[in-house]
Amino acid sequence: MSTFWSLWIIILTSACLILVGWVLLANRKAAVMQGHGADDNTTGHVYDGIVEYNNPLPRWWFVGFVLSMIFAAGYLVLYPGMGSWPGTLGWTSVGELEADQKEAMASYATTYDVYKTMPIEELAKNPDAMQMGVRLFANNCAVCHGADGGGNFGFPNLMDNDWLYGGEPAAILASITNGRIGAMPGWGSIIGEAKVVAAAEYVLKLSGSVHDQALAATGEKVFAENCAVCHGPEGKGTHGAGAPNLTDKTWLYQGDRETILLTIRAGRNNVMPAQGEKLMAEKIHLLTAYVYSLSHNNP
Repeated sequence: MSTFWSLWIIILTSACLILVGWVLLANRKAAVMQGHGADDNTTGHVYDGIVEYNNPLPRWWFVGFVLSMIFAAGYLVLYPGMGSWPGTLGWTSVGELEADQKEAMASYATTYDVYKTMPIEELAKNPDAMQMGVRLFANNCAVCHGADGGGNFGFPNLMDNDWLYGGEPAAILASITNGRIGAMPGWGSIIGEAKVVAAAEYVLKLSGSVHDQALAATGEKVFAENCAVCHGPEGKGTHGAGAPNLTDKTWLYQGDRETILLTIRAGRNNVMPAQGEKLMAEKIHLLTAYVYSLSHNNP
């Protein structure tokens, strides 16, 4: 906070307290209008026949006001509130948050310590652990992958055995912890539309879909020159590059001709956000086991 704004807050806050104190003390009894109040203790104000008496505030009310002002002054000495003044206690909202987080982590440790050393394959068969895993998945993953892990358009199905980066526990753990960035370059401006169309027909052929044989023959050469480096010479994909297997019927963006053409022409970009800084390692361990169980319990 700049010096100007710090002084601005200090001056306004102090002035407010002083003004409230003055109003409280100066108006314990109202000023009596000329010719009134000496004998009948009234102010001379009459509203619809109701006469206003010149009585002070009840003592308990007045004392309550004074105590609230003393409390406000004491609070502003102990805690931040007067511009850049940190308060004599050194309290900050960040410090309180960190203390709460530390307390929560200590509490979680007793819950998750039971499972953190168990192998993921074994953990995936533990009903109690998987009850915790399903809640972790619902809170952190279901928005993209679906409540059941069945995936959505552009988001992988976690219930099958088709994996972009591998389905073994270590690969799943790495994906959740570090995230993944998938980039399929757009080839339209590089190889031209004719070769895009031919490559698309070859991809249809690889998956066993209806295709144009002549164009697929041309597309095979285009594929070997431009696509095989990631998808492999047979189109079966590579986990190292996160390139999908094109020979099965599992599609991230559907497998119809128009969608394949669009994918080759314009490319695709996907991001799996890293959870390593968001979730504690014990939670990621449980979450990995749950994701692993989705495909192994749904062959």
